[in-house]
Amino acid sequence: MSTTAIPKRRTAQRQTTDSSAESSMAPSPMDSLRPSPSATSLSSLASDAADPDTGKLVNTYGEEFRLPDFTIKQIRDAIPKHCYERSGLHSLLFVARDLALLATTFYLFNKYLTPEYVPHYGARVVLWGLYTFVQGLFGTGVWVLAHECGHQAFSSSKVLNDTVGWILHSSLLVPYFSWKISHGKHHKATGNLARDMVFVPKTREQYASRIGRMCHEMSELMEETPIQTAIDLVLQQLFGWPLYILTNVTGHDYHEKQLEGRGKGKKNGFFGGVNHFNPSTPLVEAKDAKFILLSDVGLLIMGTVLYFLCQTYGLKNMMVWYFIPYLWVNHWLVAITYLQHTHPRLPHYTAESWNYTRGAGATVDRNFGFIGAHLFHGIIETHVLHHYISTIPFYNAWEASEAVKKVMGEHYVADTKGGTFGFVKALWTTHRWCNWVEPCEGAKGEGKGVLFFRNRNGLGLKPYTENPAQAK
Repeated sequence: MSTTAIPKRRTAQRQTTDSSAESSMAPSPMDSLRPSPSATSLSSLASDAADPDTGKLVNTYGEEFRLPDFTIKQIRDAIPKHCYERSGLHSLLFVARDLALLATTFYLFNKYLTPEYVPHYGARVVLWGLYTFVQGLFGTGVWVLAHECGHQAFSSSKVLNDTVGWILHSSLLVPYFSWKISHGKHHKATGNLARDMVFVPKTREQYASRIGRMCHEMSELMEETPIQTAIDLVLQQLFGWPLYILTNVTGHDYHEKQLEGRGKGKKNGFFGGVNHFNPSTPLVEAKDAKFILLSDVGLLIMGTVLYFLCQTYGLKNMMVWYFIPYLWVNHWLVAITYLQHTHPRLPHYTAESWNYTRGAGATVDRNFGFIGAHLFHGIIETHVLHHYISTIPFYNAWEASEAVKKVMGEHYVADTKGGTFGFVKALWTTHRWCNWVEPCEGAKGEGKGVLFFRNRNGLGLKPYTENPAQAK
């Protein structure tokens, strides 16, 4: 295995890890303690020396950032060759395991969680609530395996990948092929403000417009109330996924640029013609329209099955058995995706400053403890690697990630503090830290296209008073 490390610089993006975790790597900037976000002058943490080509770039914490200078070839060459090997049988065994967990849990709860064994009604309600949570975890694992299929990481057979993926995703009311195509575009344009498909942040101008303010007022706003943050989070977690497939709410809204003209006059939102169910959606090319229909057929079949199950066993039972666990799956899906692409250290790029290597590195690894590693198949812990080489199967991603970290050096971002509880807490803290993105005050040239998060809550580097739209 050959590894190539980029030169180590003084600050920039550092890895945040559990103090109990031992690093096998030589000391590097990643091993340094993260500067306290509560420091009086975060901007003073950045070096006064600015890159002559980009100017001074600083992330939300006030740490210096330099554009990555490693290549995708260095990434690929660093990964051991056996990590690229895919086994359909190995992957199918994980499918069988996850389905067995779902079936066994269903059987045990229905067999023993009855008045005969648990006479207290309140206790049964609590335990059935636990059932929905646990089944939501197992269902998310199934979702992740279908995600593997969409990336052709499940096996070397495209037919097997798409067959398994279509069945698994349809059972979770996900339009498999529609999602697969739009998700592939997300991977091809990660971090690109004009082309990305997932959790594209608002620019300073867009955020100001949303809350009815002028751009220059953004540095003068009062703190957003905790109640408002909580409401926004609940809405995001409950409705983020259905709104995404119905309206493309978190994706880009530049569909007029669709090469075949399928985006003409179409906009994100209800009845805007941009969704995952319409064969004429600008999210796909004309040649893929038939796959949208196949996705719709899968949903129609599953919808019919659910209808007859409701008729047979009643809506109340089906709410507990399927629909509430389904909401849990949606919650975890949105939380995982949001936290993979939103962090105070992550840059976003305009189309002019973006390239694939930079964009793929604008992701973050987190830690969800046992649940993330074993039930969610490491999708949270190895996501940076996944954006560079998405065909590596999840069971090889751990080893491949270690190789990639050495190439990325200071540009590898991980936030693993607190494990499972830290991941859940990050939903709140990230929402408070990351409101909009804007260029850095000292940026010039290509650096003007490198945007970092700022917020209205007085956290980290303050927004600057100049309107970025007028910066030259």
